[in-house]
Amino acid sequence: MVTMNIATDRSRVKHLNIEIKARCADQARTRKILLDSGAAFKGTDHQVDTYFKVTTGRLKLREGLFENFLIFYERENRDGPKESNVILCENNPGSALKEVLIKSVGVLVVVDKIREIYFIDNVKFHIDVVEGLGSFIEIESINSNATIGKQKLLDQCGQYLVLFGINESDLVPSSYSDLLLQK
Repeated sequence: MVTMNIATDRSRVKHLNIEIKARCADQARTRKILLDSGAAFKGTDHQVDTYFKVTTGRLKLREGLFENFLIFYERENRDGPKESNVILCENNPGSALKEVLIKSVGVLVVVDKIREIYFIDNVKFHIDVVEGLGSFIEIESINSNATIGKQKLLDQCGQYLVLFGINESDLVPSSYSDLLLQK
């Protein structure tokens, strides 16, 4: 296991993502394509995302080995590239935040996954194995410093859809939480 620190110097970060999620039948092939394309492997994280009952958007507490955030995001459920407006707040493992959220708003669903994390420039890739759902790839083109336009983010996602040979039938329009709730 490789350890990493992807936290920012700030405790709160707001940014725009363009994301794609797809089923991934061949993780070894996906991993090879990433490495052959020069992706930097950042590590494997066991992440538990607790989604809370909120009236707008999605609110989750991510607890992992090296990603620990309270994450609020708004995103449409549709196939292909999706715009997400994200606010991240760093969380210290063992804080009382989870207990406060459970008692105040309640738990919607819990997503338990093993996630491999890769980067190529501003694009983050996840190879996920989600308990109860299976294997997926996520592609996130990230505009964390407001210097990359939305069109470039969309173009990046499109480029990687082609590179990985992701078919329209493989695309997943909703979040892991929604998929679990549908079961």
